[in-house]
Amino acid sequence: MKSDLIEQLIKISKEAGEAILEVYNTNFDHQIKEDLSPLTKADILSNNIICEMLKVITPDIPILSEENSNIPFNTRSLWKQYWLVDPLDGTKEFIKKNDEFTVNIALIENNKPTFGVIYAPILRETFWGSEGDGSFFLDKENNTKKINVSKNVNDPIKIVTSRSHPSDELSRLLGKIKNYDLLKVGSSLKFCLIASGQADIYPRLGPTSEWDTAAGEAILKFAGGGIIKLDGRQMKYNETGSLLNESFIAFSDKKLAKKYFLSHYASGH
Repeated sequence: MKSDLIEQLIKISKEAGEAILEVYNTNFDHQIKEDLSPLTKADILSNNIICEMLKVITPDIPILSEENSNIPFNTRSLWKQYWLVDPLDGTKEFIKKNDEFTVNIALIENNKPTFGVIYAPILRETFWGSEGDGSFFLDKENNTKKINVSKNVNDPIKIVTSRSHPSDELSRLLGKIKNYDLLKVGSSLKFCLIASGQADIYPRLGPTSEWDTAAGEAILKFAGGGIIKLDGRQMKYNETGSLLNESFIAFSDKKLAKKYFLSHYASGH
């Protein structure tokens, strides 16, 4: 992807982040959507900013967003390329005011993410990854550095899990691993921790939506890691009428995924 387009996408994610912070610093309320997930004014503001700006810079690329997801499959199945947006990932963290929420924008081409940007408004940190370029971290002082996963597969492994979505199945599996450090983190920052070498593996044994994972997968993949489903298949986007992901393992090294998690499912539990 051209560097000027990447710069524009980073700018869009930051502008959306600023709008989110304006709501965050007020006594906001929230609604519950049909799928029982929360919705705030910040989700809507961020979504409007991102979609309007994407239409300006890439008018020919369609957009699928969490807040504009009711596009029929017979329409979106024809897309070879589209933007996949989560305007506020970690709404539960946003409502709890624990600072771990992000803006996620990904470019999907032929059912796979080829670019992703994640911006954490409170931290003022940006992660992005682009096919052919690698993955990068932009700190709050605007210093950019290339990031790569850690290839240390020795104990203890650093396992990152969801702060707001506990899993009994994960707890059982962790009981079989003798030596690990557990990091609880909200939103797509889990992918960023692995991509930047601060964590090793993220098992998600429960449903997520495609906009939750696309940007994070791009950043992780182009930093040298990856995501795999429990049956060993790769993740694919916009492949069926459903926009839900199956359970998956995000990893710095596939050996870790096989050793600690995939072997368990291959043996039929």
